[in-house]
Amino acid sequence: MSTANLRLIEDQLPPGGEPVFLPALARTVYVVAGDITIEDSQSATHQAPGSAFIGEQSVALLPGAIGARLLRFELTRADAVDRGVLRAAPRCESTQKLAVDVQLDDGFDWLMRCDLVGFPKGGIAYTHIHQGPGIRYCLEGGIRIESDGAAHAYGPGEAWFESGAAPVLAPTSNESETSFLRCFILPRASKGRSSIRYVKSEDMSRPKPQRYKVLGERFLALPTG
Repeated sequence: MSTANLRLIEDQLPPGGEPVFLPALARTVYVVAGDITIEDSQSATHQAPGSAFIGEQSVALLPGAIGARLLRFELTRADAVDRGVLRAAPRCESTQKLAVDVQLDDGFDWLMRCDLVGFPKGGIAYTHIHQGPGIRYCLEGGIRIESDGAAHAYGPGEAWFESGAAPVLAPTSNESETSFLRCFILPRASKGRSSIRYVKSEDMSRPKPQRYKVLGERFLALPTG
């Protein structure tokens, strides 16, 4: 088994600010608001609100005319001492929301996937597992995560971790629609396939209210050292 650290950082980039440089690292950058251009040594891509970039190369982030609010998921070495904050960008605000050590089987090759999950009012994800660990971030509404004998509620701006192996029951708000952003690490054989598995046989045939939008996935190398 390899141990890596999966973390989520929230960045606020000022309007028309200087480029922000990020070192080579497996990461997803999701644009919550505003827009950015992401440059590497060979190309440049514009990222609009609601879009995600996944890559491992060193990049420069160039905020647009109104700036940008970003969610940045990174997979790094478990012994990394930095917290992923933008120390070399004094006009930017950067906050680590969550960081968790994850165990990844060396017998698999892995990929990083970013997707959006949405629920109608009163929706529920029946007791399930996933094929790998990941961090979630609530964008709107509310969700209750019941797992391993404990329950925690999350609302907009809050993040949580799921190991993938521990069964989870997840009812959502009765008052409003709920959506969350998810970045998780999956075996490469999961490319283009759902990672969810329902634990209880009676849930397998029930209608599933949640909807998914995959924003991207990319094969990656595990961090070493």
